[in-house]
Amino acid sequence: MIIWLTGLSGAGKSTLAEGLVEILRREGMNPLLIDGDGLREDLCRDLGFSAKDRMENIRRAGAIALLGARCEILSICALISPLRSERDAVRELCKKRGVSFIEVYVSTPLETCEMRDVKGLYKKARAGLISQFTGIDSPYEPPINPELVIPTEQLEISEALALLKSKIDEYKLLGS
Repeated sequence: MIIWLTGLSGAGKSTLAEGLVEILRREGMNPLLIDGDGLREDLCRDLGFSAKDRMENIRRAGAIALLGARCEILSICALISPLRSERDAVRELCKKRGVSFIEVYVSTPLETCEMRDVKGLYKKARAGLISQFTGIDSPYEPPINPELVIPTEQLEISEALALLKSKIDEYKLLGS
């Protein structure tokens, strides 16, 4: 099973992914966390932020998650993954290989993400110091039919994690 969290920078993807990992570990599972920042630091240092490089970054994340799925490891991917076509490509590969794919839209408004701006990235993008920043001068395409939408500006982290865990349990029960 692959859980794919998508949303703007600062939406809460990493926070939710890390919280979910803790919950699953308490239940005896050992999930694989593929976080966008860590991925770029470790495996994708050779990639920038051009459209081509972003596509390759998402492809690599999907490939790692699929390798985990072959070993029956649940993967949690927390990446901005701004374009539907790229997320849909991973979804299609999962479908072909019989792997459940749960797309989770962490639907936090841009204004909220900018207020959170822990890394100061939005401030730099607004000042013209970072170009092609998703949500500012590079597009983000929200999912059309995600399996789950989590509006983090309306929920406590514990409530969002409960929704996420409930969706995973539902898929396990269905054998999807």
